[in-house]
Amino acid sequence: MRPINLIPLEDRRGGQAPLRSGPLAYVLVGALVAILAGVTSLVLVNNQIEERESEVARLEIEDAREAEKAERLAAYVQFRDLSEQRVATVSSLADSRFDWERVMRELALILPSDTWLVNLTATAAPGVQVEGGGGGGGNLRAATPGPALELSGCAVGQQAVAGFVAALKDIDGVTRVGVESSELPEGKSGEESSSGSNSGGDECRTRDFIAKFEIVVAFDAAPVPVTASGEAAPVATTTTTSDETSEAGAEEGE
Repeated sequence: MRPINLIPLEDRRGGQAPLRSGPLAYVLVGALVAILAGVTSLVLVNNQIEERESEVARLEIEDAREAEKAERLAAYVQFRDLSEQRVATVSSLADSRFDWERVMRELALILPSDTWLVNLTATAAPGVQVEGGGGGGGNLRAATPGPALELSGCAVGQQAVAGFVAALKDIDGVTRVGVESSELPEGKSGEESSSGSNSGGDECRTRDFIAKFEIVVAFDAAPVPVTASGEAAPVATTTTTSDETSEAGAEEGE
């Protein structure tokens, strides 16, 4: 025979009791899972935040140490920069020096006895204005980029001017010699005459056979001194002879 349980279903216990089911149980389980996931995420985020804060603190400490180290070494960096600037300045000055003293000494040695100077201007670059200078180089000086001498004076005849030009080429460092002008007194034939007159100033043609010249002596191969503003340094010298010297030179050539 097959046994039959006559106890109502709601009063049964044990394995024979029916399982209770419904949406409430699933809602509770989902809520518990969501809470657990939220707590886990919160813990992970807090751990990451703490790690980032620790890293930031470590980097700030390292930055402070490096800043302190850089501050201690700043004086050495400034000294190095100052030393480099001074070395560059000295090197630039040494490279841009031009020995005007030597040029003047050689000019005095090669100056012929039948030639005398009224004005001499030495400049390191074209366009340099020299107070009292009047070499009269004109276009020739403007076309010469480096140091040059502008000479004006007189010689006993055009042949003496040509001889002076040839002598100027013997100066060490001269690259070319240009004659801006070489003229005898106007209205004269160029032959010897005692009717000349001394007009004073820079007019040295006291006789009708005396030629007045303007010459530019170029030193293109020489370096040009440069100032802090980048312009050529106005290295210049001007010398003017007296009227008595001109007169004495004219008498020697007679």
